[in-house]
Amino acid sequence: MVAPRSRPITIAPSLLAADFGRLREEVAAIESAGADWLHFDIMDGHFVPNISFGPAILAALRKHTKLAFDVHLMIAPVDYYLDAFIDAGANHISLHPEAGPHLHRSLQHIRKAGLKAGIVLNPATSPAWIDWALDLTDIVLVMSVNPGFGGQSFLPSQLPKIARLRQSIDAADHPIALAVDGGITAATAPAAIAAGADTLIAGTAILHSPDYARAIAAIRGDS
Repeated sequence: MVAPRSRPITIAPSLLAADFGRLREEVAAIESAGADWLHFDIMDGHFVPNISFGPAILAALRKHTKLAFDVHLMIAPVDYYLDAFIDAGANHISLHPEAGPHLHRSLQHIRKAGLKAGIVLNPATSPAWIDWALDLTDIVLVMSVNPGFGGQSFLPSQLPKIARLRQSIDAADHPIALAVDGGITAATAPAAIAAGADTLIAGTAILHSPDYARAIAAIRGDS
């Protein structure tokens, strides 16, 4: 594990853990609580064993918040849906290498639209996937659970992967966010940060807490 470095920590609450009956109010509460991004877990029931929501939800919420929309596509084939989420108001789109035949081309398409492009690594996916696409990558997202469901426990086996990716990112010639998603809480966040993460995605730990601002501060390490 690498030594922790002083770097700002971005917090992105996952809307998957929100009250779906009052999404507009939830987004307003997330923004006022000090979140940096709003994370959307897009699931198709095929690439992962669950179904969440589609671009219509992004489009409906886009006019109600200034938060960056961070979209994680867990759908396959993924390329067919990129434009729908671009048009719906996404600011970032991250995808899995396994979800399409040409990762490089998919990242190019996202960036050409003016968005940040990300690569998502499942727990068993090698960090070497990013080596030949780092020049087109703005976000690397490490899944510290198997994707598909919220509320799972953090997998410590992903900490060496985060550290390995930190080295690659530090050697890159442009800024790249190193995000971690899955089982992130005030208890697990310090290990992820120490390994090199600078962006933490959390659903249950924030949106199932009575005080979103306090939960965000605790994960960020401000309290």
